Amino acid sequence: MTKLENPVLMATIGAAQGIRGEVRVKPYTADPLALGDYELLYAQDGRSFEILELREMRNMLVVRFRGINDRNAAEALNGIELYVERDNLPDEELEEDEFFYADLEGLEAFDSEGVSYGKVTAVFDFGAGDLLELKGPGKRPALIPFSEASVLVIDLEAGRITIDPVAAGLINDDDDEEGSEPFSSNHPKKKK
Repeated sequence: MTKLENPVLMATIGAAQGIRGEVRVKPYTADPLALGDYELLYAQDGRSFEILELREMRNMLVVRFRGINDRNAAEALNGIELYVERDNLPDEELEEDEFFYADLEGLEAFDSEGVSYGKVTAVFDFGAGDLLELKGPGKRPALIPFSEASVLVIDLEAGRITIDPVAAGLINDDDDEEGSEPFSSNHPKKKK
């Protein structure tokens, strides 16, 4: 079993497809079929998976892995996230405004006034748009939309992003109040 030093999430295994051991896989690559370019994919527990066959089906892939030969074995894989080592990603140069989502994790989030809102601890895609999870010391994690309105600047070299806390939903934009208060994830602010 292999433990990855710098893992990058590439796909998530879903439900079994048929009776020959195939599974549905949600890829996170720009080109879904590029998942087959990697010799091995790894689970967080260190297990490795070799793709024998893959094909596109709607917005997912159908994959057959080496050693998974029946529906029962395929069903046992449901929910496993597949990773590659960061060094195994293509060496092609990224455009100026391109980056891997894994590069965002650990960046500190500031507003234009220099107020810190914590660090990016995860990037999620639940289907309605990407979200960044921010976590600060002693604070609950907050999810903000990963959009041009919420995330104004991404500076990988400086290790920071600049956000608009109002567009991100982190503070209230009441003009009649002195200083906006952060929203609580459990108790929405009551109107006066």
